[in-house]
Amino acid sequence: MKPELPNALQRHRAPWWLPGGHAQTIWPALYAKRHFGPAPTWARERWTAPDGDFIDVDRAVNAVHPRAPQLVLFHGLEGSSASQYAVAFADFAREHGLAYAVPHFRGCSGELNLAPRAYHSGDFEEIDWILRRFSTESPERPLIAVGVSLGGNALLRWAAELGTQAASVVRAVAAVCSPLDLAAGGHAIGRGFNRQVYTRMFLQTMKPKALRKLAQHPGLFDAGALRAAPDLYTFDNIFTAPLHGFRDAEDYWARASAKPLLAHIRVPALAVNARNDPFVPASSLPREGEVGPCVTLWQPAHGGHVGFAQSHGALGVPGHVRAMPDAVGHWLLAQV
Repeated sequence: MKPELPNALQRHRAPWWLPGGHAQTIWPALYAKRHFGPAPTWARERWTAPDGDFIDVDRAVNAVHPRAPQLVLFHGLEGSSASQYAVAFADFAREHGLAYAVPHFRGCSGELNLAPRAYHSGDFEEIDWILRRFSTESPERPLIAVGVSLGGNALLRWAAELGTQAASVVRAVAAVCSPLDLAAGGHAIGRGFNRQVYTRMFLQTMKPKALRKLAQHPGLFDAGALRAAPDLYTFDNIFTAPLHGFRDAEDYWARASAKPLLAHIRVPALAVNARNDPFVPASSLPREGEVGPCVTLWQPAHGGHVGFAQSHGALGVPGHVRAMPDAVGHWLLAQV
């Protein structure tokens, strides 16, 4: 039977002072309160990947019971443990006595990885070895995982690839504001206001890292073409797709998307998408008939891209971003 949505998810409304998807995306990321308790303290570990490369994993330093659930968060494009949603989930984990960790995708921890590759939206093999390591090192802890944006698509892609085997690793997974149809999301972020603001923001960090990767491994791609890339489609065509075994950006977006495979998921899964998300067109979101019995869809009208801000205090300012982690976290815990 499909798990029910918590009431908090069903009744979410954006504050009156944050009209529209752009405001509900930008303001929470820059100004909203991220935690009610103390800011999280991290202990960093370096893990060796199966190919000899490395990732950095930040664990929240909390006093937790040896059998408390382990919550793992996979961040979004160019995200990290410092992202507002990662901090908000850390606050939720602290309040509920959970072990909590944020594995960084390659190159996102502040230090460039070693291999001639980076990370991508369909990187389910990376998700697999990371989750299996968490499961093996603490088998007494029920394991739950959440992916945000890019990380959520990769996580659901993993759950779909594993099918019934996923339940031997995790109890439940959730994806928040993930572009499950990568082509629709990729084209949306490359147009109009999105292109001028969000695309420019992402490329400001993605291009320098790619060029540093080229310095590590000369000949990987055309440096001049990458410097001139005006959008994520071109960047993916030059860098992301060929470095990760895809023919081109269109092949990457088609083969890495989780949406066509959601019916294959056999572990409790929640897919959260605001219908006014500037990055993810509402018309591209999965419908009930396109997912299997283990997948629960929550598609509220408001929230923006990983915003879901709520009023805080009498005047509703400054507001906070704990509403989404609270609702998603409680849903995940209900499956344990």
